[in-house]
Amino acid sequence: MIIEAVETLRLGDHPNLLWVQVHTDAGLTGLGETYFGAGPCEADIHDRIAPIILGEDARRIEFLNMKMQPYTGFTGTGAEVRALSAVDVALWDIAGKAADMPLRDLLGGRTRDSIQVYNTCAGPNYVSKTSAVRPDNFGAASGGKAGATYEDLDAFLHRPEELAAALMEMGIFSMKIWPFDLADGAVDGLDISAADLNKALEPFEKIRAAHGDKMRLKAELHGLWSLNAALKIAAALEPIGIDWIEDPVWMDRTEDLAELASSTSAPLAGGETLAGLGQFRALIEEGNIATPIMDVTWAGGISAARKVAALAEARARPIAFHDCSGPVTLAASTHLALSLRNVREQEIARGFYYGWYSDFVDHLPLVSDGMITIPGGPGLGMDLLPDLVKRDDAVRRISR
Repeated sequence: MIIEAVETLRLGDHPNLLWVQVHTDAGLTGLGETYFGAGPCEADIHDRIAPIILGEDARRIEFLNMKMQPYTGFTGTGAEVRALSAVDVALWDIAGKAADMPLRDLLGGRTRDSIQVYNTCAGPNYVSKTSAVRPDNFGAASGGKAGATYEDLDAFLHRPEELAAALMEMGIFSMKIWPFDLADGAVDGLDISAADLNKALEPFEKIRAAHGDKMRLKAELHGLWSLNAALKIAAALEPIGIDWIEDPVWMDRTEDLAELASSTSAPLAGGETLAGLGQFRALIEEGNIATPIMDVTWAGGISAARKVAALAEARARPIAFHDCSGPVTLAASTHLALSLRNVREQEIARGFYYGWYSDFVDHLPLVSDGMITIPGGPGLGMDLLPDLVKRDDAVRRISR
């Protein structure tokens, strides 16, 4: 099953998304994806990766993953690693299609039929125009108006009690919000004022006042804060009974993480911007993170995800897979979540899932009553819609 062509596709109105399709002489095509820096990732796929894998057997996934490892840019989720991740997912998709098996079965079989989700409270336009995870790229409606369907970021800022109630009506009892990002101190992260701290606590407090402990609350800090500020934030969140504090500091600062973990009763989670076994080993063993989080299409693909999950399992830790990017990422993550024993829940952003994921692929993982599963179909169980390449804003490139 020889790789004959590597194709990429990106769209002007979703400039952060990049899809890759790996074509074989057996007529099977594998689909992969990555997010952020679509142009640099596209260039790396065609200039560096395609010459490596063209003419190779697509079934030699571990061998090809090894060959695709970059000499520079091999740590963190830079363009080279994100490019590799997209291709690795496509190779696993081919393997599933060749075996006529869903990936969850190819990866060892199901440990569960479905898994609960938590909602990342982003709206459909969240960080959609650039790769900046900053308020001016949040895409939320202004003035507290609902705006687009499932404009959850605007809702958690202005109507958190209503948002929590709506999620629970859908069977979703865990949600993640990031009001601390809007604090003035988030610009440099060195400190947070008492006024900003109290304002950022309001959505959590309102949800608790309205719904008690029915909703599990997660706080996302996006790695914006110094240890000094993170200590203040964690202490303020402790009485709320937080499910976890995610990326409280920059996540390669394992000494800061370890000190924070020893200073708070609030569980710490994070790691979606890390890649490689070395960084995740340090995160777990030195940073004492309670729940490592990995992005499958940023941090090495399905091949790397299985190994990182094993690292976490060896330390009796759950692992979580990030999704706030694209439909292929969600599908790959869900297959892993259904096959691995140490996954507790799967992230979704309902603003993305119901907002635009189905605009690009023919099938999605099924979300119902707060649970997610893969209905069936070989490989990932999805393909890109064929007419995407005909769009005026489509940028298609093929290496043979």
